[in-house]
Amino acid sequence: MTTTATFVPFAPLASLAQTLLQYVKDNDNDGDGSHDVSHLQRVWKNAATIQAGEGGDAEILLASTVLHDCVAVEKNSPLRAQASRLSAEKAARVLTALRWPEQKVLAVAHAVEAHSYSAGIAPVSLEAKIVQDADRLDAIGMLGAARCFYVAGRMGSALYDSNDPHAQARPYDDARYAIDHFHTKLFKLSAGFQTATGARLAAVRQERLKRFLEEFAEEI
Repeated sequence: MTTTATFVPFAPLASLAQTLLQYVKDNDNDGDGSHDVSHLQRVWKNAATIQAGEGGDAEILLASTVLHDCVAVEKNSPLRAQASRLSAEKAARVLTALRWPEQKVLAVAHAVEAHSYSAGIAPVSLEAKIVQDADRLDAIGMLGAARCFYVAGRMGSALYDSNDPHAQARPYDDARYAIDHFHTKLFKLSAGFQTATGARLAAVRQERLKRFLEEFAEEI
């Protein structure tokens, strides 16, 4: 008889997560299934896995994970590049109100602000590097492919250009075609991982992402 381990979201810091999740309910209200609580759970799973190999403060990692998208900004919004800064500012206010030490508040704010690909901010602390890696792991592999097509649907994009699906005679345009996003962003992520553990996990997911696009191309 096969037994399945009980799934405990955000273990072993589930209590802290529940305290902080009340400040990210906007993400559920706007209906974005690519940045919902399940995304936060997966990012925490990634962060905890990386922390096991790299170290780091678990509370800072958990708070940064739960609050990293606490201000919801759509992918096509002109404010997209400012989303992580807005989330960092809100995270700092939340943790200050919860009487966290200033040093930890600043550490979380930095990790939140630096996680974003669009912001282009280099993570300095170990925790910020782990959170950036953990979030980017969820953007590649099979989950990355699923989230890419989900967001494309929300934005009203086509799956691909029927006349030139592989952009051989045109520039990539991921605002119009979902699979173009693989080339403009997703395939670039694995080269920028900050930790050895994160890079190892990313290499596996990168191969899955490449295989997905190859098989997608074969079918079309």
